[in-house]
Amino acid sequence: MTDQLRLYSYWRSSAAYRVRIGLNLKGLPYEIVPIHLLRDGGEQRTDEYRRINPQGLVPVLQHGSRQLRQSLAILEYLDETWPMRPLLPVTARSRQRARALALAIACDIHPLNNLRVLQYFEHEWNVPQPERDVWVRHWINEGFGAIEAMLNDHLSTGQYCEGETPTIADCCLIPQVYNARRFGIDVAQFPTIARIEKACLQLPAFDLARPEMQPDKPA
Repeated sequence: MTDQLRLYSYWRSSAAYRVRIGLNLKGLPYEIVPIHLLRDGGEQRTDEYRRINPQGLVPVLQHGSRQLRQSLAILEYLDETWPMRPLLPVTARSRQRARALALAIACDIHPLNNLRVLQYFEHEWNVPQPERDVWVRHWINEGFGAIEAMLNDHLSTGQYCEGETPTIADCCLIPQVYNARRFGIDVAQFPTIARIEKACLQLPAFDLARPEMQPDKPA
């Protein structure tokens, strides 16, 4: 399939970061279309972008004329469309575990500390910044405690979350670790997570997906 891939992304979006990692792991060329989530109230809220994604969220992956939404669904689409360098393991048991780890991050940790939740706290309830930061740290720490337990001493945990090859679980974990560090969490208290992060960031696919490497990163 030769249709161009275009990723609507924001440099610091965890969900977009996941998809950048997946695209890079598969060696797929793609164009970044920056959507600034803060400028002028948020470009994701414009009528133009709502026509691309009615949810007003990033990422969206455009493949030819198709608009693909939701980061985990996009990653599975990539796997089904380009099976080489799979993001999901071979066996059903391993695929279930990789998906479970990915969903624990993408559905249970990330939604509680994403931008629109924090903006609602600020604009609707006037929650001060220090209290918002405490909220974020609490839910990341609680979530990472569970992820660490799921990873630590598990027979399927290898150099990466599931075995010796990065999977959809690692695509989700590394952006959330970035968020944890951003909010001042000491990731060293989660040694297995910290070890996997170090292994992942040594790979160009993860390194090039980092927020600091994105074209829309502020100067």
